[in-house]
Amino acid sequence: MNYAISKGVFGIALAISFSMSFMAQEGENLVPNGSFESTDGKAKKLSMIESATGWTSPTGARADLYVPGKVAEINVPENMYGKEEAREGTNYAGIVAFSYGNKIPRTYLTAKLAAPLKKGMKYCVKFYVSLAEASKYASNNVGVNFAKKPFATEDKATIKDVAHVLSSENDTKRINQTYAWYQVCNVYEAEGGEKFITIGNFFADDQTKSENNKKPKDMKNDQIIAAYYYLDDVSVVLLNDGEKCDCMKEEVSEYSSTVYQKAIILNDKMTVNQKIESQVTFFAFGKTNFTPAGKEALDFIAEQLKANPSLKLDVMGHSDAAEDKVGVEKPQFANMAEKRTNAVIQYLTEKGIEESRLNSASQGSTVANEENSDTDEEDLKMARNRRVTFRVL
Repeated sequence: MNYAISKGVFGIALAISFSMSFMAQEGENLVPNGSFESTDGKAKKLSMIESATGWTSPTGARADLYVPGKVAEINVPENMYGKEEAREGTNYAGIVAFSYGNKIPRTYLTAKLAAPLKKGMKYCVKFYVSLAEASKYASNNVGVNFAKKPFATEDKATIKDVAHVLSSENDTKRINQTYAWYQVCNVYEAEGGEKFITIGNFFADDQTKSENNKKPKDMKNDQIIAAYYYLDDVSVVLLNDGEKCDCMKEEVSEYSSTVYQKAIILNDKMTVNQKIESQVTFFAFGKTNFTPAGKEALDFIAEQLKANPSLKLDVMGHSDAAEDKVGVEKPQFANMAEKRTNAVIQYLTEKGIEESRLNSASQGSTVANEENSDTDEEDLKMARNRRVTFRVL
């Protein structure tokens, strides 16, 4: 009799424990330190991914951690392999996804999830990559593997296993964006009990497609014979029944999925006016929401305007020609330059800047970005044109 009661109590406790574990996963990112912001100690050179709390490399070839600081080779935004702003926070990681003849060993990232995955449940899996300018190649097959036990070897080996998550086009598309973050995103249905996430290329060389990557004109360092990717903002989130994974919106990717980012370098010789006018915010196609780099630029401008109360500002919104064309038939894409100007003015006023100091000066798609050149791809030129710029009055 007592045994039956104890067994029943145990069953209830187990059910409660399972329910609490399930509820804890809802809406929670199960990847601890998914943007590599928390660190144990300080990274001083390449191959120090273990400095990012909770992250390691499962083979003898170690992945890299990039942090702002005085170490040039791992600095953010500019480092020995190229230039990129962090997508989230200030830090990001770096991996080799492919190299010609496997002359440079591939590298991988591994982390233990905050809770094991539940059998039959669906999870939204996302991370972002950007091809480093020093890469001689671009490749496909950058994806995710989930496992109950971690990979572990000191050999500088290629891990050949299942890629449980690739983006919908990642099996054919070479990820060749060097000027913005590319989203890898898809749904994973758990087998149950997976505790570890590993990111990298799990396909053999003959199953990996690659293409040559053109060296940028302003790139001083030599290219490496590899496809090297910066990596940031990793997340695994449980989906409720009927809930969809918020991957790149089809409506946007139909036109362009690129959001340009530019590293702004300031120095002590610049005047306040020059520092403000060097700031730019860039946008996705048909969008007015700000990237982390865009918010950082606006926060800087707000600080300068507060410190210099006599300054006034022209806020100049820009669209690209494709937005203007699509906007004729689809109102949500119309007047994007004006919408972006209004969004920036609203953000700055919420930061305490009087609206009377901010002059709306939308310019549509009539003024192209001066950085564009005839040799640039059309998608890159359009992404550079979707922006808000500033002029001190």
